[in-house]
Amino acid sequence: MAGINDLIGGLLGGASSGGQAAGGLDLSQLQSMVGPAMEAINQNGGLSGVLEKLQSSGLGDVVNSWLGQGANSPISADQLSSVLGSDTINNIAGASGLSADQISSGLSSVLPSVVDQASPNGQLDVTQLQSMLGGLLGGK
Repeated sequence: MAGINDLIGGLLGGASSGGQAAGGLDLSQLQSMVGPAMEAINQNGGLSGVLEKLQSSGLGDVVNSWLGQGANSPISADQLSSVLGSDTINNIAGASGLSADQISSGLSSVLPSVVDQASPNGQLDVTQLQSMLGGLLGGK
């Protein structure tokens, strides 16, 4: 299973700690987004609930690519915002100090990698997910 260093490395795309991470966010912005995003995800039935919403919105092939082996299909910021809703995106933005555009762009860049890393056997491993995100929140 991949650890937090693998997740951060993937999200930063090899950039230094001052470089741009997923969705054009730097590491500190990414960290400020994680807590509010996880709270919003939990309010939407957890990561499994969000994935179910994506699947029922016609994005099943995209979600399956994240869970399966091989390349992760992208999801656009607009697709993700449509499924989560503008209220959810705005709540995350308000709690993190980032703009709604930064949140939707960042989440659309981060979510495929997070799901992929947290599902090494094609099924979500909640313990692995919590470990990775806890490390990110702690700046490890």
